[in-house]
Amino acid sequence: MLKRYKLKNYHFQLILYVSLLTIIGIMLIGSAQPSVQNKQILGFIMGLVIMVVVSLIDYSFLLKFPWLYYAAMIVLLAWVLLNGVTRGGATRWIKIAGIQFQPSELAKLAIIVFFAYFFMKYNENLNTVKILGASFILAGIPLAMIFKQPDLSTTIVTAIIFVVLLFIAGLSYKIIVTVLAIAVPSVVLLLTYVIQLAQSTDTEVPYQLKRILAWLYPTDPRFSELALQQQNSIMAIGSGQLWGKGLNNSEATSMKNADFIIEPQTDFIFAVAGEELGFVGCAAIIILLLLIVVECIYIGSRAKDLAGRLICCGMAALIGFQSFVNICVNTGLMPNTGIPLPFVSYGLSSVVSLYIGIGIVLNVGLQSKKY
Repeated sequence: MLKRYKLKNYHFQLILYVSLLTIIGIMLIGSAQPSVQNKQILGFIMGLVIMVVVSLIDYSFLLKFPWLYYAAMIVLLAWVLLNGVTRGGATRWIKIAGIQFQPSELAKLAIIVFFAYFFMKYNENLNTVKILGASFILAGIPLAMIFKQPDLSTTIVTAIIFVVLLFIAGLSYKIIVTVLAIAVPSVVLLLTYVIQLAQSTDTEVPYQLKRILAWLYPTDPRFSELALQQQNSIMAIGSGQLWGKGLNNSEATSMKNADFIIEPQTDFIFAVAGEELGFVGCAAIIILLLLIVVECIYIGSRAKDLAGRLICCGMAALIGFQSFVNICVNTGLMPNTGIPLPFVSYGLSSVVSLYIGIGIVLNVGLQSKKY
């Protein structure tokens, strides 16, 4: 399980990037919601300790128990649906021994590790109907359970992680082209349908579609209330200009201080960054996220086997796509859907699971191929 590793192979720069980003997040959380800052500091310390421990455990040993991770993920997600904690109309949390956490955050990591094992084991038969069908069923069960909470944003990001893993594992280009040929027209038809709904005054529009319509038509009186949070976020980011108004500022014109930004410590933390740290602060956050993603991909490119490469690319996809969605929502480039900004938003479940994933990536780096 434990090996003798060389210190020179330890990617300290990756630890530096995630630590700096988390510290920036802690400062922003302290400004947005001071009452939860200490919890985030605790999550940061826990995450660092767990990351170091996990980084010293041979990931090949961890891959010996894939079905255990999968079963645990299904049990926890089922627990959410049967007896979960509800907040804001969504049931996404469970409480064990007084500790409340979000299983869907751990599910992302479990899916990465499980399919790293699965795709490596069946790599030679990956493009057969049997293996592809089995992989889609195995991925579809937890995705359906996450969607049922409901948590559309996490469902989409987790599905993207699965698709990235499938592509890296060696999915046939013929299948990729076929899927794109179906998917692109389907998206066009969906948008056409949504626009037709917006023009109809008699049809009852489902809530998720209302969010899309609020994004497309923010000034429409029927959807303006749903669009308000996102519009406030855009104004907050713009008001920060180059250097921002400063952390913990007391300006009366601040969108955050006036409580115009809902959930500023989680889904809309980037709006707080834009207002208080300005363009420079936002750019620093994006650059650090990019450096983390690039470092994960680089470590994956030097992995000793396919499983290591899949783990690294899976973590890169998780951090990259989740960051992209969060920032796009905060800046109005995508419909409003709640999802945390990795390492920055408040949430112990998110930060600890991310640090566990980074720990596994670091272990992959310790066992890189010799060139």
